[in-house]
Amino acid sequence: MEDVEAPATPTPGTLGKTVSPPPEPESTDPAVDHEEIEKLYEEAGHWDVNLGEETIHAKRIQGQFRRIKWYVASIYLLYFLGPYLRWDGRQAILFDIPARKNYLFGITIWPQDVWMLSLVLLTFFIALFTATALAGRVFCGYICWQTVWVDVYTWIEEKLEGHPAQRRALDKAPWSLRKFRIKAVKHSIWLTLSALTGITFTAYFTDAYGMWRDYFSLQGSFYIWVTPLPFLIGSYIGVGFMREQICFWLCPYARIQGVMTDPESILPAYDKGRGEPRGKISRDGSTKGDCIDCNLCVAVCPMGVDIRYGQQEGCITCGLCLDACDSVMEKVGRPTGLIRYMALVESGGKARLNILKRPRMMIYILILAGAMAGVVYGLVNLTPMKLTVIHDRQPLYIMLSDGSIQNGYTVKILNKTDNAATFKLSVSGVKDASVELLNENTTAPAGKMLTLTARVKVGADDAPKGVGSILFRVYSDGNPALDATYGSSFVGPK
Repeated sequence: MEDVEAPATPTPGTLGKTVSPPPEPESTDPAVDHEEIEKLYEEAGHWDVNLGEETIHAKRIQGQFRRIKWYVASIYLLYFLGPYLRWDGRQAILFDIPARKNYLFGITIWPQDVWMLSLVLLTFFIALFTATALAGRVFCGYICWQTVWVDVYTWIEEKLEGHPAQRRALDKAPWSLRKFRIKAVKHSIWLTLSALTGITFTAYFTDAYGMWRDYFSLQGSFYIWVTPLPFLIGSYIGVGFMREQICFWLCPYARIQGVMTDPESILPAYDKGRGEPRGKISRDGSTKGDCIDCNLCVAVCPMGVDIRYGQQEGCITCGLCLDACDSVMEKVGRPTGLIRYMALVESGGKARLNILKRPRMMIYILILAGAMAGVVYGLVNLTPMKLTVIHDRQPLYIMLSDGSIQNGYTVKILNKTDNAATFKLSVSGVKDASVELLNENTTAPAGKMLTLTARVKVGADDAPKGVGSILFRVYSDGNPALDATYGSSFVGPK
């Protein structure tokens, strides 16, 4: 009986290499499928986990998924342009924490509208879950800031230091004037981009142009100097040096994404039935699989994964290995798609289920649609004021000497505009009802709450028997947009 080898943990310096595991004691159990165990051990031994002992210098090639990555990455230009856009004489996107209000172009969002923030976050997370269940870690591969910024930083590195082999040679070469000059320029650009990342984030919380004036004059508050530092340090070290180590060891989403996929999720996969046995193209006409063992799929992977040994922890489903393999297949005159997006069930010869037949996907989609509908509803119905009317509990009503019935109310008016406004109050819904305000001041400052005490009186013959309905209207003659109604109750004797 042959010895069964146990899987070994990859050791530093084994990126992209097979680790030979130590032998295990011979098993005498006849029920053990030794061939299957050896197959699992072989696959485990080929897992590629870079422990940080060496830097991955991924090769860049053109292709469909590379173009998609750059198109998505270009969206981040909006992040750097956002603070400098103007709208109606002010910063278009501004989160004004001291004033407790946020501007989004023509929309002003107050703390009272925080429920919308909850829906936005829910929308984001459910969209993330939906995308992962559908196509794996596409967020990591195309949208994640870490992935996009690593792509930009390594593009700069390639322009300055050359292709991967040249970069590795430069890293191992002794220090010289040329090496110092190249490294100094590279790190200067990295530090500049890292600083701009932090400064841009800070600009969303203060006037962007005023902030730059403070920087150049070496003035300004402590806040504008300290806030960018975590982003500067995080971008420079996390992106420039740690790179895929962030995804392997620090990112919580990278840890949980595995349980969010299922056999129906489409992921980059190697068609082993078509590709094996792999080998170099021979001239004697011997039959081999389509994989020519060029290792280009490994060379382009930013995580150092060899996709030919199955899905692995490091794979971020970016699709660059698909571009690499397709380019080789075209050159050797073989069909493309040796590495392609496909579900695990498809690799077993079964058809992938329609999304509508996957209960989890339907639940995600319904929650996502509901959250998005809530956000749209909130944006459409945002008003420049908020009205609340509270009926006095003690007493519920008072019978005056003339027999009329009086109810007391507390009226709260939130002025969400940037200017003070004077309000008026009227009531309807109860015949011949009259309202009296006990406050002399009916002006609400900008962004402040105005509280009024009101008394509504109704004649004995017109008062409802028990509980009736009444409608309050608050409006401002100076601003037609400041007009709101609120339904309440009027209580009379039964």
